[in-house]
Amino acid sequence: MTFPVLYLRKGAERRLRAGHLWVYSNEVDTRRSPLNDFAPGTQAELRAANDKALGTVFVNPHALICGRLISRDASRGMTPQRLTERMETALALRDRLFDKPFYRWVFGDSDGLSGLVIDRFADTVVVQISTAGMEQMREAIVRAVQRLVHPRNIILKNDGKMRQVEGLERYVEQVQGEAAELLQVEENGVRFEVPLAGGQKTGWFYDHRSNRRRLMDYAPGKRVLDVFSYAGGWGLQAASAGASHVTCVDASASAIESVHHNARLNGLDNVETLEGDAFEALKALCDAKEKFDVVVLDPPALIPRRRDQKAGEQAYARLNQLGLRLLDREGILVSASCSMHLSRERLVDIIRASGRKIDRFVQLLEQGHQAPDHPVIPGIPETDYLKACFVRSLTGFL
Repeated sequence: MTFPVLYLRKGAERRLRAGHLWVYSNEVDTRRSPLNDFAPGTQAELRAANDKALGTVFVNPHALICGRLISRDASRGMTPQRLTERMETALALRDRLFDKPFYRWVFGDSDGLSGLVIDRFADTVVVQISTAGMEQMREAIVRAVQRLVHPRNIILKNDGKMRQVEGLERYVEQVQGEAAELLQVEENGVRFEVPLAGGQKTGWFYDHRSNRRRLMDYAPGKRVLDVFSYAGGWGLQAASAGASHVTCVDASASAIESVHHNARLNGLDNVETLEGDAFEALKALCDAKEKFDVVVLDPPALIPRRRDQKAGEQAYARLNQLGLRLLDREGILVSASCSMHLSRERLVDIIRASGRKIDRFVQLLEQGHQAPDHPVIPGIPETDYLKACFVRSLTGFL
């Protein structure tokens, strides 16, 4: 099979040779290969400036990441068979890791399937396609899901912001099964039902599974505050582990409703909620001199783009100061970040500075990462995005 050729500028291949899989538009030699000559989603051979073949890529001339490497063999592109093989390889890992079918089955670049995310909720599979190249494989993706796991329901939840960047229509479509309103989730022995319509991403954040399991060891007999709670992932798992009382805070009325629904689902009667802006709710709790033994801060990405770095770091600092103020003596702060642009070291430094600002002695007990169904590719720093710091705060200790 022959492909059109996309040429790189001199030296632009170094990052790719080191393990990365993305080509940025400013790295392309547009004199030799004008980007506008490629239709969105085209497969092309990628060559260095010296004409050496580097592999094959999906191309989208309208996106900043205009090329996504799909094979390091220039003669092999993405075919339905290769797609199915990679999905099967990804499935084998998850089935080895987890004893029940609740996990992220495909994690984009980390599984060699850039632009594709698939989450599994028992007999319901939710697919998100975010790139023009993977959109071309839509029917092959559905067939592969059907063949590999035989689900009752398949939902294409293609309404993410990335599709707009790629010039793709945003839509949600049920391609198999009866219309599903709620997704069933089981995590660390706790059951959840989350709404598909209007829900977050594919409906659930599997990436914090290991960190939420770790929280359960800190929870017995403690008062726990879960901020940005969504459907209660952190708080309800703490409650089921024996927390004496849990308060969940979220700005979304539907999320608060989900917390109560999921508490009832698990027979938990020690959970209350606060609906409102997280920063305002935390300040009000501080003003009321409330205290908690454990405070969990798991905000959405506060640094969505590199240009938001300064404002985002300031927001993380305010958030952590408020969280630390609410801790009782020897309390535990779980401070998380899913911002790709915030390094693990920088988050730790923000927590350190927040502690010093309010005269708290903080001890970093352990650090959590994303669960193994979100594997990290060492050559792609962007795949290592999730951080969770477990910190003990001491008042008047030193």
